[in-house]
Amino acid sequence: MSSVYRAFLPDDAAQLAELESRACAHGWSAAQYQDSVRCGHQFHGLFAAGRLQGFAVTQSVLDEAELLNIVMDPQWQGQGLGKRLLRELSAALAAAGARRLFLEVRAGNAVARALYSSQGFIENGRRKNYYPCADGREDAILMETDL
Repeated sequence: MSSVYRAFLPDDAAQLAELESRACAHGWSAAQYQDSVRCGHQFHGLFAAGRLQGFAVTQSVLDEAELLNIVMDPQWQGQGLGKRLLRELSAALAAAGARRLFLEVRAGNAVARALYSSQGFIENGRRKNYYPCADGREDAILMETDL
């Protein structure tokens, strides 16, 4: 089944909330997404036959963009779609004038860190004890790449 990359439409909101609840132990709340929309953040996703496979949320300021959240449906993980979403997103951001993309990731999220490294991201900092986790707190790894 082929996937289509596109910006979110208002009718996609229900799928976004449903996917977030299934895919993330520490996901964003509905209120956080509503605030994100009000702030003008950009939402893009991969869709197959109209069903959301994964999405990314970004914000852009001048020639820099920040990846605020990226989520893949668990049933589609491990099939290269996260890489595709990140590549498509990077191309769209570059076409819109962004020259650099920043993100932060949980230190314990080895799969995401490997994905980002494979796409040219490098570590450029660390926030100690930033995220809550089952064992207390964990660091946030800051990463960036040129677009």
